Amino acid sequence: MSDQPNFLMFITDQHRADHLGCYGNEIVQTPNIDGIAAKGTKFEKFYVACPICMPNRATLMTGRMPSLHGVRQNGIPLPLNTTTFTEILLAAGYQTALFGKSHLQCISANPVEVGLPDPDPTKFQPPTELVESMRGIWENGDYEQELPTTWKDKPNFEPSLPFYGFNELKLAIGHSDRVTGHYARWLAERHPDPDSLRGPDNALPSNRKLSAPQAWRTAIPEELYPTTFVADKTIDFIKSQTSPDKTKPFFVQCSFPDPHHPFTPPGKYFDMYDPADIPTPEAFHHPKELLPPNVAALHKERDLGKANKNGQRGFGCTEEEAREAIALNYGSISMIDDAIGRILTALDETGKADNTIVIFTTDHGDFMGDHQLLLKAAIHYQGLIRVPCIWSDPKTNNGGTSSSAFTGTIDLASSFLDRAGIQEFNGMQGLSLGQIADGAPGHDSMVIEESQRRGYMGFKPNFRARSLVADHWRLTLYSDTDWGELYNLANDPNEFENLWDDPGYQHIRTELLERLTRRMINLSDSSPLSIGHGP
Repeated sequence: MSDQPNFLMFITDQHRADHLGCYGNEIVQTPNIDGIAAKGTKFEKFYVACPICMPNRATLMTGRMPSLHGVRQNGIPLPLNTTTFTEILLAAGYQTALFGKSHLQCISANPVEVGLPDPDPTKFQPPTELVESMRGIWENGDYEQELPTTWKDKPNFEPSLPFYGFNELKLAIGHSDRVTGHYARWLAERHPDPDSLRGPDNALPSNRKLSAPQAWRTAIPEELYPTTFVADKTIDFIKSQTSPDKTKPFFVQCSFPDPHHPFTPPGKYFDMYDPADIPTPEAFHHPKELLPPNVAALHKERDLGKANKNGQRGFGCTEEEAREAIALNYGSISMIDDAIGRILTALDETGKADNTIVIFTTDHGDFMGDHQLLLKAAIHYQGLIRVPCIWSDPKTNNGGTSSSAFTGTIDLASSFLDRAGIQEFNGMQGLSLGQIADGAPGHDSMVIEESQRRGYMGFKPNFRARSLVADHWRLTLYSDTDWGELYNLANDPNEFENLWDDPGYQHIRTELLERLTRRMINLSDSSPLSIGHGP
């Protein structure tokens, strides 16, 4: 199709919707992302399928819920025989590229220590190839392509292409100033001793005492930081599309590892925002007597000095920690915004902007001080599950508009294929953001799935949570508990007052539980199709 558009998708990591100017933040400076919104449609009720990196990124690639594509939690790679929207684009003649973070496979080589079943020594154990429900599920390709140890042990290693449908790939694996993959090679070409720049042990002196956990003033300069690498590679790709032999439309994913913790914005971005100028989030002041059991458990760990502040899971924080984390998070976001500005300038200079759809989104949010928490956990507050999404199509007249339709990560894959005029593959579950921007209805509600291997916050290992966001309500049901959560988001936007056990709201609870059940039925698998009539 001669009129097929190009796509330029920006995706950040662990980025709240309200940490952008165009979503109402009056402090963080994001003029370039705001400029995308000024030319496109901003989705106000855009929800993740799961507030964890790997499951939600797999949903982005497949347009399917985690319970279907199988990436229920970090540590489960997306099977290489999974159909992705990029594979469909590639088959339709698109050039596809990814620069930056992928996280469709494991990025840590640490062994799994908890949450796996204990074999019964009194029973016969199936052979390795019969342990899982699908035979040979991990035998159809290399599932160690994003492990830092792979890149360290094999200096010339290159991932197999196409990589989940991307036929050009430059990876930035990990976070902060400790990113590996192609970035590490790029850094080594530009500095004689890269390891002397990395980590808190090599940090530069700070002009203030740092109170936020996982924060240091990195010795990596701005021009060598991962954000710059991702931007430079994206710009190189866009410029290459002007060559006479580059006649195909393209899809390029520009995937920044920031503003995910650790909090290490480089150079001027470290001091761009003063924690003293950061207001404490309204939701920080959650009345103690109204805390749900899981949040109360994290607060108790903090108060006893037992909080794990150096890991990946959420923890109870102080007001000072929250304000400094936000200030450093803002610095990382502003650096990303400047990088996006450079990329958009390159797009304009190539003459491709008039036929390139620009998208901005992220994989999930962060508590960022809400409810006295930092990072993320299996607690589905709005700051974690509601994320930004902007769709800017130069061929429409939707500039500067916003949509209150229920949409989510599950819609992105369908949106790309629909706008390119390409049929979806069977089993996709999303809608088209382009059509919704033009006035088509969104979903009637959104479901968020979470499956945690580790037990914490009072839950046993392998606990699960399911949330429904519908109308102005959020309902969450946990496995193995006799309690749940129910919030009226219109009257209680900070989600302080849990109405689950309130007799006056039992009819709402019952209605939403039924809607959750029906929505989960509708989200069950439709793949594969029948290949015969049957009896």
